[in-house]
Amino acid sequence: QVSLVESGGGSVQAGGSLKLSCAAAGATYKKYCMAWFRQAPGKEREGVAAIYSDGDNKYYADSVKGRFTISQDRAKDTLSLQLNRLSPDDTAMYYCAAGGCPFPYDLRWNRSSVYHYWGQGTQVTVSS
Repeated sequence: QVSLVESGGGSVQAGGSLKLSCAAAGATYKKYCMAWFRQAPGKEREGVAAIYSDGDNKYYADSVKGRFTISQDRAKDTLSLQLNRLSPDDTAMYYCAAGGCPFPYDLRWNRSSVYHYWGQGTQVTVSS
């Protein structure tokens, strides 16, 4: 069983930064691909960033490329998401997810159905 717990959300002004963390108990990084999703009120959940089980290949939504960075600390079983140059459009609940790595993962990483395990989410609010 995999347990994911997010932290690090908060309220910031536009242009600010936050770092989200996901503590993954029971997640074997060599087995799982992991991702961050977000969901704003009234909108569908969308993939933000993902990292392949090899820890080297990373994927980003076009809307966050160059601003967000996904990383993982395998020794600490922690997945992170660094959020820079935040805008009000980034306001959402952010979720950590873990799942298999279906081929071709580079075309599927942003599909919710790929991931079997989800955290409870951490809220990010960006004011203008």
